[in-house]
Amino acid sequence: MDFETRPLPSGPDTTFTASEIRSAVQELLGLEGLPPIVQVGHPVLRQRAAPYDGQLDDTELAQLIERMRDVMHAAPGVGLAAPQLGIPLQLAVLEDHFDVDPLASEIRQRTPLGFFAILNPSYEPEGTSTASFYEGCLSMRGFQAVVTRHRDVRLHYQRPDGSTTSAGFSGWQARIVQHETDHLHGGIYLDRAELRSLANDGEYSAHWAYPGIDEARSGLGFLNP
Repeated sequence: MDFETRPLPSGPDTTFTASEIRSAVQELLGLEGLPPIVQVGHPVLRQRAAPYDGQLDDTELAQLIERMRDVMHAAPGVGLAAPQLGIPLQLAVLEDHFDVDPLASEIRQRTPLGFFAILNPSYEPEGTSTASFYEGCLSMRGFQAVVTRHRDVRLHYQRPDGSTTSAGFSGWQARIVQHETDHLHGGIYLDRAELRSLANDGEYSAHWAYPGIDEARSGLGFLNP
């Protein structure tokens, strides 16, 4: 059954200047260890990040992308947006090679996603189908909620080399694309979530860790006619 997606509320633009963004990146790259992931409540997560237009030189951009990849792997996660490291820049990295139960993979349409970085992304639905599943966020640790998202999207973005492209994504890959792009516009997954589905990780594992959401819909009372 398809449900309607929720619109993303509009947030304010970042107040960071280009020089402040570069200084923040240089400070992050100068850390000895991996930087912490910013948690909800920090203003950088609720502001629209600045479009990338050359605030960094090629070496700094490449190093930032590599550092973001390291943080994503260590978390672990399947995507990370620059604002999650306190950098208000429209940049995100994505990758999904987790081993998942075959039944869950089939129901969620979850297939491996090779690593890539996106700058200044935007997406649009392809078709009208939606999918509703539990998802979480590295910037809101310990909780998950059901989010209805477009099942198929077309992503438009800039590559780190400056070229622009677009590509279609379906299933769980489309969910990752939408989640990370929303971060760059001041959104978090709770903006689109069914709040009655919200569960901490322990309760989710104990009661609702099924491939689909039918049991949670019935038990928690959401997305019901």
